[in-house]
Amino acid sequence: MRVASRSLLRSLGTSRLLLRKQLVLPSSHTVWPSPGDRAPQQPAPRGTIPVTSPSGPTRFVSVSVVQDRRRSSMSSGAMSQRMVWVDLEMTGLDIEKDQIIEMACIITDSDLNILAEGPNLIIKQPDELLEGMSEWCKEHHGKCICVSVSQSGLTQAVRDSNVSLEQAEYEFLSFVRQHTPPGQCPLAGNSVHADKRFLDKFMPQFMFHLHYRIIDVSTIKELSRRWFPEEYKKGPHKRASHRALDDIHESIRELQYYRGSVFRAPPDGRRRNIMENGGSGRS
Repeated sequence: MRVASRSLLRSLGTSRLLLRKQLVLPSSHTVWPSPGDRAPQQPAPRGTIPVTSPSGPTRFVSVSVVQDRRRSSMSSGAMSQRMVWVDLEMTGLDIEKDQIIEMACIITDSDLNILAEGPNLIIKQPDELLEGMSEWCKEHHGKCICVSVSQSGLTQAVRDSNVSLEQAEYEFLSFVRQHTPPGQCPLAGNSVHADKRFLDKFMPQFMFHLHYRIIDVSTIKELSRRWFPEEYKKGPHKRASHRALDDIHESIRELQYYRGSVFRAPPDGRRRNIMENGGSGRS
């Protein structure tokens, strides 16, 4: 009886093996040995690398795409160190009644090299506002009579302008978006705290793109006057043209001077690493 049972089992095993060999499945199907087995790793096509996602299948991304992303990441790191230089000419300094009449913008890198020169716009304002300007504004922005007079001729240019405040904000915002990442680059200029007050009120979208800190050259000037009086005396003299773009160029040159004469590197040549926006703490 035992011999018969063994013979029967052998014949059944042989039949199963033959059936497996004869079974042909469509090429679009795959049978795994058991439900818990995983699919074999597909080889990466030439010029690609596998990217594994925990929530989905492995994808293959072009090597050039990955390289572009890395370059973009490095570029955004350098871009976060840029400075947004702005100068405004206003009808006065009273934030409640005065308005912006001219604005210019320049982008520099952290070494104060000019990377891009933006719009330089004269903004239309009503005659009543211009007539109500302070005597200082009337004197310095009045019609230019001759080259020896410091009057800028800005008042008449404002009357002739067709640029609205809204249009100006749109153009300046478009410019800084092209050259700086959002929320990382500070506003820079001379006594730029005064410009910031008007920008916060009249161009909030422009200011929202910038970092909350500012780089005010006048602060460095005043500290140099107290701590480095000899270097301060040798500083560049401003022409005081009272036109926005000219004032920015003078402010950049002034900060370049203080960087070279006051912010000198230690004798051993060591340099501190640049911290993005002064670190993570808001102060």
